[in-house]
Amino acid sequence: MNVVVDDFDGRVLAWFDVHGRKSLPWQQNPTPYRVWISEIMLQQTQVNTVIPYYERFMRSFPSVSDLAGADEDHVLAHWSGLGYYARARNLHKAAKSIVNDFAGELPLTSEALQSLPGIGRSTAGAILSLASQQHEAILDGNVKRVLARCFGIGGWPGKTDVLKQLWAVSESLTPKGRTHHYNQAMMDLGATLCRRSRPDCDHCPLANICVAHAEGVPENYPGKKLRRTIPVKSTVMLLATDKQDRVWLYKRPPDGIWGGLWSLPEVDSEHQLDAWCQLRALERTAEPEVHARFRHTFSHFHLEINVLRLPVKTPPKAAVAEEQGVWYKCGSDIGGMAAPVAKILDSFWSFN
Repeated sequence: MNVVVDDFDGRVLAWFDVHGRKSLPWQQNPTPYRVWISEIMLQQTQVNTVIPYYERFMRSFPSVSDLAGADEDHVLAHWSGLGYYARARNLHKAAKSIVNDFAGELPLTSEALQSLPGIGRSTAGAILSLASQQHEAILDGNVKRVLARCFGIGGWPGKTDVLKQLWAVSESLTPKGRTHHYNQAMMDLGATLCRRSRPDCDHCPLANICVAHAEGVPENYPGKKLRRTIPVKSTVMLLATDKQDRVWLYKRPPDGIWGGLWSLPEVDSEHQLDAWCQLRALERTAEPEVHARFRHTFSHFHLEINVLRLPVKTPPKAAVAEEQGVWYKCGSDIGGMAAPVAKILDSFWSFN
């Protein structure tokens, strides 16, 4: 689907020159590495949330080799609270691959970039255009929204035929000159004016050629995925504490929710508490008490969390059983921790 629009890129670039974002941290010295880190962090996360994480991450891992040589716990600790932790694990894996397979430099072709974990077509295009000023199209969530509205492309972008249309439009409109500014402008338009709700059409440089604006229903584009009922799951988290107010934590498996992060142990019900203690040679010193109850929402399900405080006595050498566990003391440097767990621990220590 090729689209011909008189001076489309000129409109976008003229708006960018006046209103575009030009002072974001990753726009300063935009090397492929710096842009790559920012693009991964910005996936499904807003700019204002990303900025402090990005700055901290870059201070600790200023180069690919620094990231590749870091312990995964250290990397995940810099991601705690940002969510979608597979992004951090993929960054770490990709950094190791870059060091081993590409002499420590990000490859500068789309095909090679897409061979790395966590880098898709649009992310590769962003890295190559923003950092190397190559003529590469992009299609992140913001750009999908701008194009779908402007050209009246209905349907959910997750569908193959809709995505194919959007890519064709994006490629046909991306100019060979100032590609890096154009791509940044399209992302900025989606983030600041062509928002999901309450788009600011009055200030949009594309308003008088926008199909959705002419129809008066911009929020109808792009189409939404058919909604389904989000399932609700439940778990019992154990706040097992010893007489020193240390808390037992274990490292979750690398895959699945909170993969590779330190977390509180979980049981299906209170009836399993004795078995859990026996497996670790722990002795209960009091009856369990409810510490907290709350709901944590993931993208695909709700998790009802019931937190039980369980005071225990440890033998001289406590067994670790099948899991990698530690007695964690307030303020210790342990690495990446699931955000809800960090909140539970903060609330525990603030009252002890």
